[in-house]
Formats: sequence, structure tokens, C-alpha cells
Amino acid sequence: MRRHAPLAAIVLAAVLAGCGSGGGSEDGTTEITFWDTNAGPARTPVWQHAIAQFEKANPTIKVNYVGVPIAQAPQKLDTAIAGGGTPDVADISTSGLGSLVAQKALEPVDERIAKNPALNGKFNEALLTTVKNVVPDGKMYIYPISTNSGAFWYRKDWFKEAGVEPPRTWSEFFTVVDTFTEPGKNRFGFTIRGGAGSVAQMLEVVYGQSGVTEFFDAAGKATLNDPRNVTALEKYAGLYKKNTPEGDLQNDYVKMVAQFDTAGSIAIMQHNLGSYQDHKKALGDEKVGSFSVPKSDTGPQTVLSNPVGGVAVFSASENKDAAAKLAEFFAAKEMGGYLAEQTGVIPANTDVPPSKAAHITEAQRVLNDPATKVVQMPYHLPEFNQITKTWAEPQFQKVLLGQTGAKAFLDEFAGKLTEAQAAYKKRNG
Repeated sequence: MRRHAPLAAIVLAAVLAGCGSGGGSEDGTTEITFWDTNAGPARTPVWQHAIAQFEKANPTIKVNYVGVPIAQAPQKLDTAIAGGGTPDVADISTSGLGSLVAQKALEPVDERIAKNPALNGKFNEALLTTVKNVVPDGKMYIYPISTNSGAFWYRKDWFKEAGVEPPRTWSEFFTVVDTFTEPGKNRFGFTIRGGAGSVAQMLEVVYGQSGVTEFFDAAGKATLNDPRNVTALEKYAGLYKKNTPEGDLQNDYVKMVAQFDTAGSIAIMQHNLGSYQDHKKALGDEKVGSFSVPKSDTGPQTVLSNPVGGVAVFSASENKDAAAKLAEFFAAKEMGGYLAEQTGVIPANTDVPPSKAAHITEAQRVLNDPATKVVQMPYHLPEFNQITKTWAEPQFQKVLLGQTGAKAFLDEFAGKLTEAQAAYKKRNG
């Protein structure tokens, strides 16, 4: 593997150059540029290894790696598009895909996937749906690599000592949470996320309990305030201060992890697969386990779609075939499996052998089960992040405090998203 410049120097070079490589060299080598839009100490070596393997298999193509920290990526991509200096290939998630497609920055890759036997028919169907739902034309603009999944982490040692099995249904969940709640011993069955990042986890619990399988009904109305969701939110909010510490009102990820991993006062913590390394480092595999979103007592097992990470080819690339070749190398069985394993998430390519990690195996079991219903989150709505972060998070805190009822909160929440959906439909026909 060739030596790579330090990340800070790479980012600076990207800012100064801000463009794809273009063309070829005198020795017949084609040069392309790959942007990692979530660069950092953990991910950079993973992509560099994948690039080195690609170059070994394709000696006439040279790939220049550019690391861009996630906080800077959206602005740098927009600047590159406006200035006509995009990379050839980049790591792109569905959370930002709609904006790039609206700017006509990316190539559709449906035909390329269909012609590649290593990829055609090899991607998880639920993930393909998530990708296509983000854009108005329903095309594929990324080669899917991986996705995350909601997970409930639990103290395996506590469960074993009490002779309790991980819950499979929501009624079992609430019973188990009660079982491990002993405020006098500073032990609580659950830690609720009441601060930053609370809404996605709240929605996962609400739709998981209710069994409602669509975020919008056929008329374009948000289902958030379906009576089954209202009941589900009332039960979830009812855990606060009864089965959780009172300080959970301000809980963000860091505070939840501190209570679960360091303080050791929590039996069950809700997050996603990405927190596994933190739990393993603090507690060890023998003390921590995971279970997926429990099954509804009255409906199917319902999970929320998570953003899908993938690789996109930029329309302005002068070497689209070489760029697509790199993207397809990343998305195929061997390297797609490597990338997912190294980052601790679920591979999109269904040919990837089952993971040996128990939390990944459990998540794949649910996601690949035909009976599982995936509620497609409205990542296509430009207003979605603003509504959920700026408006909904403080309103959810009022629900936990009993200052606002679950129905009133969900009625207003549904109204805002229904309005945003209608505006989106009007803009895009």
C-alpha cells in the first residue's frame, strides 16, 4: 500500500483543489478522486485499504483519496458542484442524497447495476426501496454499501442472574423494564433519550409498538397521530421517572452511554449498531448483548428505515467508467462485506457471508425476514431534519414532563410533515 498524507493535509488539499482528477497520464494511467465524506481516524484507514486493493486489481487506475470530515462535507460538496470541481466518486448517504440529485450532480447507476452480475439482484430490497424513495424519479444514484439498524443494548450479566430472556414483544419489554427497576439501589430498567437526537429513537419505539407500517397514507397524510401511535407514545413517555432516572430529560448519546457503560445503573439502552464498540470497550462481550426492536403485540415486527450509505459517481467526472468501476468494486461481495464489518454495520450486498458478531446477526435476521415491515422515513423532505430537531425535540420534552399530551404533540407533528409532503409533491409533480 502506498503511503498516504495525514488527514489534515488531505482535507486542505481538497479545499484548495476541490475537483476530480480528470483525464489520464502519459503512462496510460487513469486518475480519479474519491471523497470520503465522513473521514476520521477510524474510517480513513478502512477506505485506504479498500482503495489499495482496487488499485492492485486495476493497475491502470490511480485513486486519490480525499478525507472530508462529516460536519464539513455538505458545504464542500455544494461548493464543489457550484464551482464545477466535484470528485469523481464519493461516499454518500441517503440523508444527503436528495440535495445532490436536485443539483443534478450524480449519475443514475440503475443500468450499470443491471449489467453487473456481481451486483444485479444482490442488494437487500428494503435498502433499495430506501434509496429510491429519497429522489422524485425513483432511480438509483448510489451503489448501496451498508445501513445501520436500531438496537436495544442490555446488561447480559443482569439478565442471566435474574433468569430473564431478552424481550421479543413490546408487552415483554415493559415487563422486563419493570423487573430491573430498583431506584433504591440506583438501578433502572431503561434510559430514555430526552435530549439531542431523541426524536428518531422515539419514533422507532412508537411505530414498533403500534405496527403502523406507512409514514404517509395514500392521501399523503402523515400517520404520526394514528390512535395506535398515540397510545404507543403514552406508554413510552410513561417510562420517564418511573423506570428511568429523572435526569434523562436532557439525555443525549454521551449521557446515555455514561449511565449504561460507566455508571452501570441501566439494564436496557436504546441506540443503534454503531455504539457496539463503546459498550464492548467498557463492559466486554460477556456483559452486554443486543436485541432488535420488539414485535408489536397487535401487528407485525415494524422497524424504521435507516439512512443507507453508498458510493456515488458524479456527473461532472471525466472518467465515469473508471469511477463506476471503483464504486462497483466497493459494493461487491468481498469489499462491501469488508467495509460493513470494519464500520460495524449491516452490509447491503446479500451475498456477504453472515457476520460472526451477534449484534449484526440479530439485526440481519430482522431486516432480511420477509415478515418484517420497514417504515420508510421521509428523508426526501428538505424540512424533515429541521422539523425533527428544532421543533420536535423540545416539544417531546414537554410530553415527558406531562406539560403536553401525546395526542396534541403528534397531531401538530403530523400536520407539519403532511404540509411538507404536500409541498414536495407539488414541486415534483
